[in-house]
Amino acid sequence: MKFFNWYFRIPLIYRNLGAFVLGCLAGVIIYKLGVIRGEGFVSQIAAVLSPFGSVLVNMLKMIVIPIIFFSLIHGAASLPTKTFGKMGIGVCAWYFFTSLYAAIFGAAIALLFNPKLASANELAGKLAVQVESMKSSASGSGNAFVKIILGLFTNPFQALAEGNFLPVIVFAIMFGLAARIVLDSSQDEHTQKIMTDMLDLFEAFQKVIFKMIDWVMAYFPIGIFALTTCNFAVYGVGLFQSYFQVALCVICGILLMLLVCYPLVTFLICRVNPYPILWKLREPILTAFVTRSSAAALPVSLKTAQNDLKVKGELANFTLSLGATVNMDGVCIHLPVFAVLASNLFGFSITPMQLVVMILCVVFASVGAGGVPGGSIFLLFLVLDSFNLSPSQTSTIIALALGINPLLDMFETACNVAGDNIGTFVLSHKLRFFSR
Repeated sequence: MKFFNWYFRIPLIYRNLGAFVLGCLAGVIIYKLGVIRGEGFVSQIAAVLSPFGSVLVNMLKMIVIPIIFFSLIHGAASLPTKTFGKMGIGVCAWYFFTSLYAAIFGAAIALLFNPKLASANELAGKLAVQVESMKSSASGSGNAFVKIILGLFTNPFQALAEGNFLPVIVFAIMFGLAARIVLDSSQDEHTQKIMTDMLDLFEAFQKVIFKMIDWVMAYFPIGIFALTTCNFAVYGVGLFQSYFQVALCVICGILLMLLVCYPLVTFLICRVNPYPILWKLREPILTAFVTRSSAAALPVSLKTAQNDLKVKGELANFTLSLGATVNMDGVCIHLPVFAVLASNLFGFSITPMQLVVMILCVVFASVGAGGVPGGSIFLLFLVLDSFNLSPSQTSTIIALALGINPLLDMFETACNVAGDNIGTFVLSHKLRFFSR
């Protein structure tokens, strides 16, 4: 009992960081023992630990769709239509321009580092089977933009059941706006009462989900330890050795975006010291880093925005729920690196026009990343198509990306979530949307 009292007095962020560090150490030790005892040893350990990590990710996914649905309805319906219009334009502009900047920045970093892989063909050969299984999922990538547009307007209940974010977002925003318009335009007291009661009910649903988030967060250290241990046990530090240049290029770009670009924009727009703001975001960033899912980190982002950044729920509900699906700055930095890697591996030069097309392709493709672990791999098919590579060449690059994706995905997801939260804070400052 004394141990549990002491344990729960420690702030959650320190418990999570401790679990991450212990997981890294345990994973590396298991990886080294696996080299001595054979791969079966690592598989046995991973089979025992991985369910504990999967439980954390599944619990977060369990509540993420309901929280997106209720948060967007509440956010869209809580504001006068004129105010919502300004907020919507501001959110979309922020996400587009940060994604465009991240893609340009990622391309510049990639051209500067000029990554190469000495053992590329050998590494790609080991993962060829996985690439073949992905091709059917990525088939028809040339008309992916059309599919995204058409997919926005589907059965919302089917989308809820399947965890399909974009249709849920579109339906929830339309429903919330329609409810607000009915409430504002009706002169009938009965209609106003039932509309108000309905919106209060959605707000109550949201509060209940926040209580569920508290329970899930108590489990975080266990899940983080299991996820981290399994990642390092399976891949080990060898992940850095084979892919050192690629990893260095992506990680440096993301860290610069996170520690320099976002703070600079925050200072220029809000005229406040950005680093205390960034420090307050440590919990959602760490959650994104470990789970590799923007959607899974959304519940933590919502609580942090309202409790620590003092952003009004109406704005946080809208911007963060939308950002978890469409704002993928880390992906925009990540993808150009493999395009430059392809040019080095297959001996072709990237023309200025191809560079422009690639950047635009990265920005628009990032909308379809979906906020799930590993979603950027499927988008790489779209980016590589812009260079007219042969199927075998595309397969080679996809295989190489698969080999290091578990590591890079952690950093890029942390960047995505940081961008969502920083954007929410900046917009709240400009629109004076702080809680009292």
